[in-house]
Amino acid sequence: MEETEAKQRLHLVMGGRVKDPRTLEFQDPESVHVVGVFSDYETAVEAWRANAQRTVDDAEMKYVVVHLHRLLTPEV
Repeated sequence: MEETEAKQRLHLVMGGRVKDPRTLEFQDPESVHVVGVFSDYETAVEAWRANAQRTVDDAEMKYVVVHLHRLLTPEV
């Protein structure tokens, strides 16, 4: 059976207060804001941009897009 559909590529958007704006070490990992899981990169970037722009004046707030599909199936 041939695979006709593209493989699912999940992306997580999350953010929170970091110890140093040059790193991704969160001050309180339990309080990380999980924006959501998205099925395509473009939608994830839109969610990331909306949250990052909302907190642009706070240098300690950082939002990121995590490529979950790379963690779940590293060979993809």
